Amino acid sequence: MVRLRLDLAYDGTDFSGWAKQPGQRTVQGEIEEGLGKVLRLPEPPTLVVAGRTDAGVHARGQVAHVDLDAGGFGALENRYRREEPPTSPLSDPGSPEGVDERLPALLRRLSGVLPSDVRIHRVTVAPEGFDARFSAMSRRYAYRISDAPGGVDPLRRREVAWYSRGLNVDRLNAAAAHLLGEHDFAAFCKKREGATTIRELQRLDWVRQEGILVATVVADAFCHSMVRALVGSLLPVGEGRLPVDWPGQVLRSAARDSKVHVAPAHGLCLEEVLYPEAEDLARRAVETRRVRTLSV
Repeated sequence: MVRLRLDLAYDGTDFSGWAKQPGQRTVQGEIEEGLGKVLRLPEPPTLVVAGRTDAGVHARGQVAHVDLDAGGFGALENRYRREEPPTSPLSDPGSPEGVDERLPALLRRLSGVLPSDVRIHRVTVAPEGFDARFSAMSRRYAYRISDAPGGVDPLRRREVAWYSRGLNVDRLNAAAAHLLGEHDFAAFCKKREGATTIRELQRLDWVRQEGILVATVVADAFCHSMVRALVGSLLPVGEGRLPVDWPGQVLRSAARDSKVHVAPAHGLCLEEVLYPEAEDLARRAVETRRVRTLSV
């Protein structure tokens, strides 16, 4: 078996999220189907992703991995020879060198079978110990919102949300500072059975760029709906309707507050996933799997 790392992007508008669901169009489903078709597999392979995104959420820097039988890459050999004849005989497709030689052909074939709203930018043989989900050190999201009275530029309507009241960047940043650090973010997450809501929020700040407010949100990991709930808690502060310390009060309550409205999905984009050096990948995966508790 060989583990491949896939670096990819997608416009989430017409997807029912990342995770494969019966009868729904999903990013995972499209890519797995494409891999199965290109490699002529009897069953589509299973992808593991760095961060599952909800319906309507975009990604520019998503990462996934897939485990495949190295011998199956021989299905690419004839196409590879037609598209890019090698200067020397191809290696055994079951060897690491043979897999590497066929990855350019795999990438081109995937580009031909995948729909235009999902693109694989890079395919590489993953280093030993790599796990797209558990080896990750952090995920960086951006949330884009416009408070222009006339609404969002129609050419950016799929990636920028609209807020009908003016927002103050200084108030947004002052409120965001109360949320940084390692906390139980139960007040901002949809709870899942057996899953912890303890996370380390490493960065949350706002800037105004060409009339668009952009929030950069970085954490070691995120729980379900966390980024959009954090943003939703800050917006009424930014317009001056709630005090600057209110999001921090909600955080300490560890309970969902009816005043926290989850921000629209289409304003959110996964921008980057960071990993440690190759020698630390396996150790990081073990650390991430532990059940976290807060120190007293």
